[in-house]
Amino acid sequence: MPTEVPDDRRYTDQHEWALVQGSEGAGTVVRVGITDHAQDALGDIVFVQLPEVGEEVSPGSPMGEVESTKSVSDVYAPVAGVVAAINTALADAPETINADPYGEGWLVEITVTGDDGDPTAGMLDADAYQALVDAS
Repeated sequence: MPTEVPDDRRYTDQHEWALVQGSEGAGTVVRVGITDHAQDALGDIVFVQLPEVGEEVSPGSPMGEVESTKSVSDVYAPVAGVVAAINTALADAPETINADPYGEGWLVEITVTGDDGDPTAGMLDADAYQALVDAS
């Protein structure tokens, strides 16, 4: 069964997705989660460790963990910025990531400051991410 890859967001080769939510105050807000492919590979997710609100993150650096019945996997920041929000519902219902990885299973929102334009522009589009998944 092919994995779902919505074309309204960008992707990393570490299997995170990033969706620009719009601008808020001094920066652009980007919502981040793991892809359908990643949650499928992990299996049943049982625990999520997320960064603190206000924590600075940089692209490619670990900002949390997703633990499943099979393994523990780091979650990497796709953009630089400050964590503006975390999905607190995941503390009690981490399996939401399995059920809805692109919706209610989002992980964090990062405010990207000092960036003119789309902070996700350098990331993979849906077709490129699908090609990456197909090649693995």
